[in-house]
Amino acid sequence: MNVSGTALLPGTPQQVWDLLTAPQRLVKLLPGCERLEPDGPDRYKAMIKFGLAAISGNYSGTLQLTDKNQPNSLRLSIEGKGLAGFVKGQGELVLAQTPPRSPSQNQTSVQTQTEVTYTGEAQVGGMIASVGQRMIEATAKKIIQQFFESAAKELSQTAK
Repeated sequence: MNVSGTALLPGTPQQVWDLLTAPQRLVKLLPGCERLEPDGPDRYKAMIKFGLAAISGNYSGTLQLTDKNQPNSLRLSIEGKGLAGFVKGQGELVLAQTPPRSPSQNQTSVQTQTEVTYTGEAQVGGMIASVGQRMIEATAKKIIQQFFESAAKELSQTAK
């Protein structure tokens, strides 16, 4: 399964970078993530509660950040397994500042935004793979959307 897209986040590329590379902040953004603990340089043990259709459960695994080019890009890889199956994937995030937006009616200052372009691929296996490719892709898109919505909210709150 391949995923790609873009998301606009409030803040500079450095502010977005700081959010995406801080495990104590990142754990709050990842849907279902219950724990993210250091396990070496830029490597973290993760515990995630996840459900898809009638299949749900806890997954344990790792998240690793590599090829870091602060504040412009990074690669990440994930591996996880649970009773319902496994997931293994990797992706790349590219951050680029967008031209400043004019203030809206509710804002008094120009807002800086960062466009995050993401690409990735994942493999799933076990019972979770039995629900079908379309459902898995739809769920992945929903998780990505929730992640970026949470990131935007977090960045908006820290800017205040």
